[in-house]
Amino acid sequence: MNGRNRIFNREQTKTLRIQLRQYATVPEQHFWQAVKGKQLGFKFRRQHGIGPYIVDFYCPERKLVIELDGHSHFSVEGRQYDAQRDTYIQGLGIRVLRFSNTDVMHNLEGVLQIVLSVLTER
Repeated sequence: MNGRNRIFNREQTKTLRIQLRQYATVPEQHFWQAVKGKQLGFKFRRQHGIGPYIVDFYCPERKLVIELDGHSHFSVEGRQYDAQRDTYIQGLGIRVLRFSNTDVMHNLEGVLQIVLSVLTER
């Protein structure tokens, strides 16, 4: 399979994925500290490529994407882009959960409870 047909971590997005990890937002850092190292019982990857998109966090075992949304996601254009992106990802059989940066910063435990409940669904 050549690089263009890959679904995960395409070569074209490698540099951007690395940059996004290096310059993670404060909410992304906060969430990562809570889920890295299988703290919820499942492995997460951060800034993971799925098709042409880069998602904030991905749990391959449960096919779950976690997106943390800042202000740009709440504009009309941001919502349209997110809807297109979510449709693509969901078309691959991957579930997408979205949380606002505010939720992560002020209610991390609540966010983690929701994530854990989805991870442990059967």
